[in-house]
Amino acid sequence: MKRLIRNDAILIAVIAVVTVVFALVYFGMQKDGGNAHVIKNGKEIAVYSLNENMTVPITDENNTNVLVIENGKAYISYADCPDKICVNHRPVSKTGETIVCLPAKLVVEIGE
Repeated sequence: MKRLIRNDAILIAVIAVVTVVFALVYFGMQKDGGNAHVIKNGKEIAVYSLNENMTVPITDENNTNVLVIENGKAYISYADCPDKICVNHRPVSKTGETIVCLPAKLVVEIGE
């Protein structure tokens, strides 16, 4: 019985070390993005530099979203969708990060 407890502790320690190493490698490899790519209905409709502060309304016949770019980060400040998940998402700035508004079929993806 004691051997099982010791082996469990060793397994937990190994998993913890692997998890920490993976997190350090993953987050250390992310680069600051240069552009926010706006994709609506699966098609890229605009690309905005993260180096310029701006507020951009994104509208169609059914939905309205407001993209804000400030201090090298992008976020959605307003959406008329019912769940507001995109509005509550933290600002994005690293390559590969995204903000998605499913009701509006809108994706904001950070690229180089």
